[in-house]
Amino acid sequence: MKRVCVYCGSGVGTRTEYADAARTLGRVLVQQGLDLVFGGGRIGMMGVLARTVLERGGNVIGVIPEALQAMELGLNEATELRVVKDMHERKATMAGLADGFIALPGGFGTMEEMFEILTWAQLALHTKPAGLLNAAGYFDHLIRFVDHATDEGFLDTAHRDLLLVDRTADGLLAKLRAYRRPEMDKVDWILRARLEQ
Repeated sequence: MKRVCVYCGSGVGTRTEYADAARTLGRVLVQQGLDLVFGGGRIGMMGVLARTVLERGGNVIGVIPEALQAMELGLNEATELRVVKDMHERKATMAGLADGFIALPGGFGTMEEMFEILTWAQLALHTKPAGLLNAAGYFDHLIRFVDHATDEGFLDTAHRDLLLVDRTADGLLAKLRAYRRPEMDKVDWILRARLEQ
């Protein structure tokens, strides 16, 4: 693993623990020699995370749509700031650059990006690890929902196992590094069976 894509909010939330988690993740990425790929923004959790990596001498690759860059929301001091046409190109570019994915606390955009990358893994479009950095228990309710979806038969357990979770940056990165795509023969069989229904 050389580059980690981090999805996170354009706000910092109501608790100091969230920004603290972004700073800690930034420090750990640099300590482990990992480049950051992120949404290119200078505000909120994105800005906190990216500036921490830069301050510690790490590499930061931002990917931002033209419309947001025109609003002067881009982190221009990033090691590399790629300006792309739209959100679709942004997500595809970030996914292509990264070897793994982490979601920090965030809102609709963060959730949408993480669930899309998990859906791509579910469909065997990539084999890269993805996980939630569950700072201050922010994702507890979301994790319960995912478990509920599994219990109710909308997620197979092999698909549920695609989502890694940890409360610490070190712990989550260790899980990303150790990740092996779970029982993909089973996953592929499930997909084929559903398509044939």
